[in-house]
Amino acid sequence: MTHSRILLIIGGGIAAYKSLELIRDLARRGVACRCVVTAGGREFVTPLSVAALSGDKVYTELFDLTDETEMGHIELSRSADLIVVCPATADLMARAAAGLAGDLASTALLATDKPVLMVPAMNVRMWRHPATQRNLATLRGDGVRVLDPDTGAMACGEFGPGRLPELTRIADEIEAMLAHSEGAGPRGVPEAMAGRHVLITAGPTREPLDPVRFLSNHSSGRQGYALAAALADAGARVTLVSGPVSQTVPAGVDLVPVETARDMLAACEAALPADVFISVAAVADWRPSQPAPRKLKLKGGQAAATPTLDLSENPDILATLAGLRAHRPDLVIGFAAETHNVEALAIEKRQRKKCDWMVANDVSGDVMGGQDNQVSLITDAGVETWSRMSKTDVAARLAGRIADHFTRGRSGNLAAE
Repeated sequence: MTHSRILLIIGGGIAAYKSLELIRDLARRGVACRCVVTAGGREFVTPLSVAALSGDKVYTELFDLTDETEMGHIELSRSADLIVVCPATADLMARAAAGLAGDLASTALLATDKPVLMVPAMNVRMWRHPATQRNLATLRGDGVRVLDPDTGAMACGEFGPGRLPELTRIADEIEAMLAHSEGAGPRGVPEAMAGRHVLITAGPTREPLDPVRFLSNHSSGRQGYALAAALADAGARVTLVSGPVSQTVPAGVDLVPVETARDMLAACEAALPADVFISVAAVADWRPSQPAPRKLKLKGGQAAATPTLDLSENPDILATLAGLRAHRPDLVIGFAAETHNVEALAIEKRQRKKCDWMVANDVSGDVMGGQDNQVSLITDAGVETWSRMSKTDVAARLAGRIADHFTRGRSGNLAAE
């Protein structure tokens, strides 16, 4: 990467000191940094240190008379190829999500027409707070790329998600965004999947026992929704057929809400034709054959009779769409959620379902409800095991593979990454 420039906004968190090494790493990669240091950031790093490493003037104040005679905040926000906020504090993200413009950093973010990458770092409780999660959903819906934090020990003594990601990971993401920004849309979003229709299933299904009870599972829908967002960002038209979840629908994605497995299959068939089908949903394998028309009741604290469930097999959505003769998607991808022998069972499932790719993930822990995932991608070329990462990053990586499949006509080149 050469002749690229980013605007680096350094927020006020203990991780701000790592921004100095990030500037040096990016310089070695041929990426120049022009920097804004917030008032909080100046409590951790000095503008002099930042200027010495970046080799450029450092900006701190919105109403600097010399710069503002030339509308400096506008020039700053548009002269770079990419804006990076690192560390992105909870306060900075909240102001950006609300569209506030009370200082130089927030004004530059509001005035930009370039892609934005936020790299959060904060206390685990701040990261998990509902307000922070709402702001993250808003930012992602606005097209901002958010690199989820690492999990580990923190300066405050607590443990959990909130640590600044490793600098190599941040620099790699910056390089990837710069590489894809050429020919991008108004916010720098790559259009590698423009004109393609992607059909995705997500979340659980619910199979009624009676009018108030159902059989289901712990799927949160996070992975499917993250994939929908990543592929929409890549320019695809995305139809998301989802069971009941509490996830925010990504911007530009067409949602089709469903309840049962049969509802999900009907919605998928109605959405065809599609170029890609990704079966992420945790579909119930069985359903009660005859749901009770009324709520099952106890009498005198005891059931009138111990109920016996007669189960019927649900339709196999992945196998059905993979086996179509007419309107079969060009690329059919399944997800294999397993608790043991993960890769072996996923390889067998790919052959049995006749799909093109299979993504194997170990759900023996809290993957179905958690933020992270560890997967293996299985194609004709073999098995590639990815390191554990956030579900957002899994989605971005898989979306890149899908785009590569169509732009280069390959079916899963498993070159080492």
